[in-house]
Amino acid sequence: MALTGAKPKPEGRKVTRHPLTQEWVDVQDVPYAGDVPDPGRLAKLPARWWGTISSMPHCVLWSESDWQFALDTLVIYKRFLAGKEGGSELRIREKLMGTTIDARRDLRIRYVPLPEAETPTESAPTDFAAARRNRIRAGEASE
Repeated sequence: MALTGAKPKPEGRKVTRHPLTQEWVDVQDVPYAGDVPDPGRLAKLPARWWGTISSMPHCVLWSESDWQFALDTLVIYKRFLAGKEGGSELRIREKLMGTTIDARRDLRIRYVPLPEAETPTESAPTDFAAARRNRIRAGEASE
């Protein structure tokens, strides 16, 4: 899940002057809709949490072990909701999974928008009588 290398430092605070060895991982900003492990029957809040976690766009990068880590984190989340300890462990695990913008920056993951699909522009009709007939058939009133 995590990339190798140190967390990037702000400009001007770098210790070394050579090029960075780690690069950003660009992920298209669309909810993940691939295969997701079934966590079983869940109460409302854990189901909402699992829905959010399992649809993050960078889930496309996850392997089987990452999904197992997420399922184990779900167990910790349910225990936390039940009033048992585990808040700090949950916070650490959620950061490792990249649930926030800050955590994704630390993991060097960034969401990029989908390229705009080129839509053909609709040209004006040349056969006005046929266009009018089509509108009348479709039930549009013409004035």
